[in-house]
Amino acid sequence: MELLTPDKIIAILTLTLMEIVLGIDNIVFLSIVAGKLPKNQQAKARNLGLTLALGFRIGLLFAVAWIASLTSSLFTVFDFAISGRDLIMLGGGLFLIAKSTSEIHGKIEGAEEGNSGSRKEKISFWGVIVQLILLDIIFSVDSIVTAVGLSGHFEVMVVAVILSMIVMLIFSGAVSDFINEHPTMKILALSFLIMIGAMLFADGLHFHIPKGYVYFSMAFSLGVELINLRIRKSASKKH
Repeated sequence: MELLTPDKIIAILTLTLMEIVLGIDNIVFLSIVAGKLPKNQQAKARNLGLTLALGFRIGLLFAVAWIASLTSSLFTVFDFAISGRDLIMLGGGLFLIAKSTSEIHGKIEGAEEGNSGSRKEKISFWGVIVQLILLDIIFSVDSIVTAVGLSGHFEVMVVAVILSMIVMLIFSGAVSDFINEHPTMKILALSFLIMIGAMLFADGLHFHIPKGYVYFSMAFSLGVELINLRIRKSASKKH
């Protein structure tokens, strides 16, 4: 089988790892939004959200020519060329920034803690799914544009996307539970989403921020917060 050649296996593993890293944003947003649902609906929302994301990604792979056309200029504003991908990145970035800022504001005002019961009743299952679909579209376009850039082989891209989604389905529950059980981690996750939103918005304006810098700062902040959690846990045991 041509798919099992050493070069393609390495390409699949590399692209799968890249897709998992790019999918972290999706899992964080999914965990926070699904966390507003009753406990018995959260896993269903997460699994449906990731399944839809897989569907979007594979669908976009079948439309590689259309994806390539997204980078072509649609119109210009003051000599600044705007493409379809730019519009998606700008809209997605603004949506992430607005949504995450609203969530943090709710935390500061104590609205979520004070009215947790009523809030969960007001948020419908399908309302959550619609939000996940919007983000799936944004992250899927970004993910597939990256995949097309890294590999020109259709079958390699499909296998890598499917493998990355299987990994995310397996670990999404643990990530979601961890974020929702630790309020400080939830604020940190929301801050990450603001940073990612700003990165997407900047990308839409053709200011390309290296993703490595962003992910390194996220990993460093996460490491510091995990140490803080460990210190607080040790202190509570002593008392």
